[in-house]
Amino acid sequence: IPSNGSLRSPPRSYIYQKRWVKLDADYLRYFDSEKDTYSKRLIPVSSISHVTSVGDQKFEVVTNNRNFVFRAENDADRKEWIWTLQQIAEERKSKAPERTLMSLATDSATELADKSGFLELRGFKHKLFVVVAGDKVFLYKNAEDYRLGIGITYIEMNVGNVKEVDRRSFDLTTPYRIFSFSADSEQEKEEWVEAMQQSIAEALSNSEVAERIWVVESNRFCADCSSPKPDWASINLCVVICKRCAGEHRGLGPGITKVRSLKMDRKVWTEELIELFQQFGNVMANQFWAANVPPSEAISPASGSQERRRFLIAKYREGKYRHYHPLFGNQEELDRALCAAVTTSDLAETQALLFCGASVTCDTGDPQCPTPLALAERSGQRLQMEFLLHNKTSGWFGGCCGAGWSSGRLLSALLCCAEFSRRWCTLQDGVLSYYENDRNTVPNGEIRVEEIVCLPLCSCRAWHDCSGLYEGTFEVYTEADRLYLFGLESPDSAREWLKSIAKSFVQPCAEELVALDFERLGRLHYKGGLTLEHAQEGWFALVGSTLHVCSEDGRWQEPLQLRKLQELCEYPCPAGRSPWLGGRADHPAEPRRAGRTLYIQGERKLDFLGWVHAIQKAAGSSGDTLSEQQLTELDVPLLVDRCIDYITQCGMGQGIYRKSGQNSKTTSLLEVLQRDARCVRLKEGEHQVDDVANTLKRFFRDLGDGLFTRRWAPDWLWATALEDEEAKVGEYRQLLAALPPVNRATLKALINHLFRVQCFSGENQMNTHNLAIVFGPTLFQTDGKDYKAGRVVEDLISHYVEIFNVNDQEMKKQQDEITAIMKMREASSSGTQQAGDFICTVYLEEKKTETEQHVKVSATMTAEELTFEILDRRKIVMKEKDYWSCFEVNEREEAERPLHYLEKVL
Repeated sequence: IPSNGSLRSPPRSYIYQKRWVKLDADYLRYFDSEKDTYSKRLIPVSSISHVTSVGDQKFEVVTNNRNFVFRAENDADRKEWIWTLQQIAEERKSKAPERTLMSLATDSATELADKSGFLELRGFKHKLFVVVAGDKVFLYKNAEDYRLGIGITYIEMNVGNVKEVDRRSFDLTTPYRIFSFSADSEQEKEEWVEAMQQSIAEALSNSEVAERIWVVESNRFCADCSSPKPDWASINLCVVICKRCAGEHRGLGPGITKVRSLKMDRKVWTEELIELFQQFGNVMANQFWAANVPPSEAISPASGSQERRRFLIAKYREGKYRHYHPLFGNQEELDRALCAAVTTSDLAETQALLFCGASVTCDTGDPQCPTPLALAERSGQRLQMEFLLHNKTSGWFGGCCGAGWSSGRLLSALLCCAEFSRRWCTLQDGVLSYYENDRNTVPNGEIRVEEIVCLPLCSCRAWHDCSGLYEGTFEVYTEADRLYLFGLESPDSAREWLKSIAKSFVQPCAEELVALDFERLGRLHYKGGLTLEHAQEGWFALVGSTLHVCSEDGRWQEPLQLRKLQELCEYPCPAGRSPWLGGRADHPAEPRRAGRTLYIQGERKLDFLGWVHAIQKAAGSSGDTLSEQQLTELDVPLLVDRCIDYITQCGMGQGIYRKSGQNSKTTSLLEVLQRDARCVRLKEGEHQVDDVANTLKRFFRDLGDGLFTRRWAPDWLWATALEDEEAKVGEYRQLLAALPPVNRATLKALINHLFRVQCFSGENQMNTHNLAIVFGPTLFQTDGKDYKAGRVVEDLISHYVEIFNVNDQEMKKQQDEITAIMKMREASSSGTQQAGDFICTVYLEEKKTETEQHVKVSATMTAEELTFEILDRRKIVMKEKDYWSCFEVNEREEAERPLHYLEKVL
């Protein structure tokens, strides 16, 4: 129990009565005394929106529907209660656990309850609203309280017993109290007795299932992260897992893992399935699935969601750590061995065969027992039957092993992972040939290298249902819009083959691309800049998040840093051609040069889809550290830049960073921004400033490795002890230089923002000290008890100019920007400015004084309308073959892009 103690809680008259209050992971409850088992009132933690101090040792617990006022014995107790309540409420919401019955009551009360209605209870003047749900009975004062989710108490039915008393009455007996209920009729009483008896049976049977499975020592710990007392399981993989891993298992899909609860999914736990889990145990399962897990990739109970997800995808979907069966790759032999194994009690052999590619529905050759399941049934192997039944619809990968430099294996263009077959492959004189075996002289098929348009390595093919890809594979796309998938026993062998094919496939002008550690290599049509009428062919290589481009005449272009793209979108094209993928990027090597817009188009639709998914993945955020985020040209995460820019424009007023936004909106906004911040436009009216501010703070609090990094954070805290200000500033500057470039740029952007916020502390009440109190614990990811974290932030803001080498011109520009924004907002609120109209400077063909035009642009004006207005002003007559385009250029002329003629200018 995180917290308990004596508090005074008021009834409606606000006369305080002393109560014993308990706070656990699910509920805040208060009792007459600390000896009572059943509460007088309970409040779901999930319904608590915030807790505030209201004076005189009092604090208010604000829920979604009702407020509760408590008074502690002293100020110290009150502070502890407030802090604990806030912490557990935030933790519960941020981890998004399963909601309690109380918190769900407002959503679907009738669906959750096995039985609900009014009953008389001895000791209460009025009838209570009683709900039987699962293995608990809940008591409410009335139906309205049930709808609001505020209850009196609940009774665990695993300690309950129901006994009929007379025609309308019955007792629910527990070791702690007897609840004497009366129904309106005899029939209704019988229904209540039956419902409560079923609840008791469910409670007992659920506990029994878990206890029986936990008898096996290895089943007492999660098979994936080793958390104790795991109460979930994957019934087809036969692993017992914890609640957090179960959530990530569900994300893999039922074709990979079928997740069930040990305590709630009573019907699925047949005697055979329980015996199967007792026989298997997590040890046997992990001897196969986790045979080769590097210590650096293993997860622990403290691992975060993204880390768990990556590990479980590698473990179960990709089979990265499997103990390969000796027959792996030979489909015929795998199926034959499976048919033999299911007639024995060797479950480990069946597991290895099945998850290395053997088909659960393969033909046994026996007309009387045509499937392995039928063979197991005839042999009386109940557990083998149970195992096969739960894996009947699982989608697992097959394959075959190559041998040596000139061998490989091929998947037909049907894109079915179960159809791997062994083939002998050769690459000679520009022809990739595949044979039935190394003794055949006539090939089964050939691929001419001049017909190849793209070579991806271990691609993420999310646009079809094939989920059995693993690291030793590469693809070949041809001009005929066909896709071949080859695979070998190791990633190194696959890359060796890929490099050899690429050398024959790529033209000499682009052969330097072959030397790169590329994930995708191919030829594409592209156009960019001002030459948008005609496309040219070029060679493209995707390396991590960088796209390398070489034109057909051998001219190299600046590599595109995909995470720094300003925009990435798909443009339609006439029927018969694949669409265009367009992106705007900055020059990483020369930030002062104008950026460029690049459009690419694949040879065929299948090839283009592969590029689209690969580029979208490379251009997105890939983890929870700063360097893995989408970035601006200045190496600041786009998420941070978006939030700071919005708050600067719309939220410099009173209360910024002190008011808490809505937790649900914060969580939703953070997820959207982390998924693809490039597509998010924060708009006034649609997004609340407090929600955006909360999102920014939560991003830094949850940041992997932190903003100051685990390596350097202690040194930053230590520097606060230096008494000499000059020495302290010097130490800060050295520590700043030691940070990774992205961390350094992000810290400067954030402190710059906070510096500007405190410049207007007269309006927003957020001076340097107040900002430090908010951001110190957030940036150092501490509990707020260490004052040093706040001191670092306060020093960085106070000495912003010295530490970050900000010159006077830059300072004046920042002050002018904020002043202009404040004046604009004042004018807008007073109605002196018409919203949506801006005076824009437009240049015709060249940026010269004589070509300059000032145009009043409304919120609805399109690029076409703006173009015609400029041409009319200059009295330019449109000729039949004239091609005019409107370009958008940013303030510093670092990036430009053409606007679609129907696109709005603003």
